Amino acid sequence: MLSRTADHLFWMSRYIERAENLARLLDVTWQMSLVPQSLDAINQSWAAIIALNSLEEAYAKKYSTVNGENVLKFMVSDPDNFASIHSCLRMARENAHAVRGTLTTEMWETLNATWLEAREKTFDQLFNAGIGDYFEWVKMRSSLSRGTTLGTLLQDEAYHFIRLGTLLERADNTARILDVKYHVLRPHDDEGATDFYEWGALLRSVSAFEVYRKVYRDVITPERVAELLIFNQDMPRSLQFCMNSVVKNLDLIANSNSGETQRQGGMLHAHLRYGRIEDVLEHGLHEWLTDFMDRIYMLGNGISKDFLVPMEEAA
Repeated sequence: MLSRTADHLFWMSRYIERAENLARLLDVTWQMSLVPQSLDAINQSWAAIIALNSLEEAYAKKYSTVNGENVLKFMVSDPDNFASIHSCLRMARENAHAVRGTLTTEMWETLNATWLEAREKTFDQLFNAGIGDYFEWVKMRSSLSRGTTLGTLLQDEAYHFIRLGTLLERADNTARILDVKYHVLRPHDDEGATDFYEWGALLRSVSAFEVYRKVYRDVITPERVAELLIFNQDMPRSLQFCMNSVVKNLDLIANSNSGETQRQGGMLHAHLRYGRIEDVLEHGLHEWLTDFMDRIYMLGNGISKDFLVPMEEAA
């Protein structure tokens, strides 16, 4: 496969996954902002989204205060924000257009229709119609895109690059959400106290609430939330699940230059496969997750170096 084609497929899938992950996070934060609580607590949750995406400087250039409406406008429909849902859907469609001949008809029509519909509505129209409905629409369009890929695309190299992009993006996002939300929600004065609604919202942001109930059948605790999202190999958005599939797909596209990248992926996979939540928490969850995100970033760079055409603007 041409490296430029692989590059477009890789980034197409990353942008689709990024849009969905952002919609999930914004949706849960919006719903939680409607629960009675202090204004400071609400604005802290919105500020966490900006921090989660490392957009503090870009946000400050447009808005002097952090509140729900400003953050939603910035993260949903701002064309100047490269990380907004609007920008992610646009870039997914542009990358798909560049490799139109590699995609199936169903895949292209899904991505193209998603962008055509997304670009038609302003933020005010989306907000007035119900911002929660828009987030559901984004999640459904992402699921439809993933479904058409799984159901119609030949599982050759093109498929493997798409899966790599999806899973790397998902792993990075899960780690970021857990890193930011864990320390916002973790009680400092009473180690045994947890807010059911807040922790439930965190789990719902990664579609893990029902999974948690099936696995633990008990009250939600911070330690178990972290364990589920990091080490559960059967949970589709956990770090270990993502890395299991990343390593498999890397092996399937391996070439003579990819030995070091495969080694890095294998080491990170082993780190998750044989790790324990007790050890992670003992040494510091933030430090562990920061190291994981650094290693995911390096792995993505390795994949770009070994297989893809460098695209600085896509990073």
